[in-house]
Amino acid sequence: MNRSKYFNYIEEKLEVLARRIEKRGKINLLDLNIYSETFFAELMNLLFGFTLVNMNILKQNVEGIDLVDVDHKVVAQVSSTCTKQKIEGSLNKDIFRRYSGYRFIFVSIAKDATKLRDMSFINPHNAAFSPSDDIVDINTLLNVILSMEIDKQREVFEFVKKELGNDVDLLKVDTNLATIINILANENLANCIESPEINSFEIDKKITFNDLSDVKDTIDDYKIFYQKLDEKYAEFDREGSNKSFSVFQIIKKQYTMHQHEKANSKELFYSIIDNITKIIVESKNYIEIPYEELELCVCILVVDAFIRCKIFKNPEGYSHVIAG
Repeated sequence: MNRSKYFNYIEEKLEVLARRIEKRGKINLLDLNIYSETFFAELMNLLFGFTLVNMNILKQNVEGIDLVDVDHKVVAQVSSTCTKQKIEGSLNKDIFRRYSGYRFIFVSIAKDATKLRDMSFINPHNAAFSPSDDIVDINTLLNVILSMEIDKQREVFEFVKKELGNDVDLLKVDTNLATIINILANENLANCIESPEINSFEIDKKITFNDLSDVKDTIDDYKIFYQKLDEKYAEFDREGSNKSFSVFQIIKKQYTMHQHEKANSKELFYSIIDNITKIIVESKNYIEIPYEELELCVCILVVDAFIRCKIFKNPEGYSHVIAG
C-alpha cells in the first residue's frame, strides 16, 4: 500500500534527522539546527496549513522565537533542547510584547516531549500557549501524517524526499537484494504469462493453509513471473555462488523475525514486502527507480519466495512445480 510506503519513508527520515541533530549537538555542531528551522517551518505549513517563515528573514537572531506566521498569529521556537526551563525561557522574552495575542508553539526536533505536556509553565506575558496542544515533537508530526488523506501524505513524502532524501549514508552497504532488483527493473515484464510449470492448485492449498485468502489476488497477480525470475536468479548465480540463496535467506529472515508480532497472516505478508523494500532502498548499490516499479519488483520477489517454500508453512505434500 502506498500509504504505508509514504509514512515509513517519512518516519525514517525524521527519526534519522532527530538522531543526527542530537548526536552532533553533543559535540557542539549546530549547523543542522539552523537548517532545521526552515525545514520544520515548511513541514508544519504542510501539516497544519500555517504560513510560517523563518524570523531571520525579517530580523536576524530574534531570541526565543524562530518562526512567525502573521496571517494565523502564530510564533514558534524550533529547538533540540527539550526542557521546562527552555520553554519558560522563551515565554519570558520581551518579544511577546510585540506579538501579543499570538499563539506560541514549541517544536522539539530531537527529543520526545510527552512529559512536558503535563506540566505548567510560568508565562509572564500571557502568550496564548497550551502545553498539551502547543508542545510538538517528531511523534506529534508523525501522528498527523499517519492520519492524512493519501494525496496530502504523498505531498509531504515528496517534500521530505526532496529535503532529506539525498543525504550520504556512510553505513550503506551493497546487498544482493538490491542487485536482483536492479536486474529485474531492466526487464520487460509486461508480456509475462503464467509459467507452465507452476502448480496453481498446490499454491491455492498453501494460501488456504496459511489463512492468506485476503492476499490471494496479490499472489495470483505476481506468480506469473515465476519463470522470468527463475531465469534472472540463474543469471545472478553465474556471478558467484550463494547469491540467490542469500536473497531467499533475507526474505525468510523477515518472515521469521515478525511472524509472532503481527495480528494475522495478511499483515505479516505485507510487512515482509515493506521490510524488504526498506532494505533495498537503504542499499548502497540500489539504482533508484519509480516507487511503483520498485513495489512491483519486491512483490515479485516475495510472492516467488512464498511459492518456493521460503516463507509461510507448507501443507503436507506441497509441491509448487508440476512434475514433468
